[in-house]
Amino acid sequence: MEIRDIEYEVGDTTMIGRLAVPDGDGRRPGVLIAHEGNGLDDFQKERAEHFAALGYVAFALDYHGGGVPLTERAAISARITELAEDAMLARATAQAGLDILLADEHTDAARVAAVGYCFGGALVLELGRSGADLKAIVGFHPGLMTSRPQDSARIRGSVLVCIGADDPLIGIDARTAFEAEMRAAGIDWRMYVFGGAQHSFTHPRSANTGLPGLAYHRPTDERSWRAMRDLFAETIDA
Repeated sequence: MEIRDIEYEVGDTTMIGRLAVPDGDGRRPGVLIAHEGNGLDDFQKERAEHFAALGYVAFALDYHGGGVPLTERAAISARITELAEDAMLARATAQAGLDILLADEHTDAARVAAVGYCFGGALVLELGRSGADLKAIVGFHPGLMTSRPQDSARIRGSVLVCIGADDPLIGIDARTAFEAEMRAAGIDWRMYVFGGAQHSFTHPRSANTGLPGLAYHRPTDERSWRAMRDLFAETIDA
């Protein structure tokens, strides 16, 4: 496969994302990937390669800047708060990454999905609420709150969110509110809640942060991945 880092601009900030393109001719389905709250670390860059190995053109966007993770908890919180409180900024940040994916000649623009982890999940949901042409939106332990829930009626594809039942950051109230939002929007959606899983269950090094409630959970990582593949089979693989 072809792997390269791409610089692009969001306002005054230079982002650096990772593009992975599978070998072969012709157009392929595209997958946009939004990293976890800490930033675009090496593990999350490799996610683009994992998707490309499955035959997708994949772009792991950057929503912090510089293509590197943030190291200070205060800086991470400040950036996530900035994006969470400004839906238009979050959508523009995600759209800039989508533009990079769509600009690649190998991407089939009619078959694109967006996948996000942690706050990246909230980011791709906001992209969907902008009316972007996404056939599938997948959030792994995603933020579920938005300042503009009414915009969910603009989502054009299917939505899947995968959440740990023991996630202290995404409680029952947040799940209930999201369910009401999806019902009101009248879109195709599904929510899987996995017993025994906490927040950031997809990242093998999540416990290294030292923050309570974050832990890798292999069974949920694997089960949620299969749920995503099932949705892709219905949407961008069809």
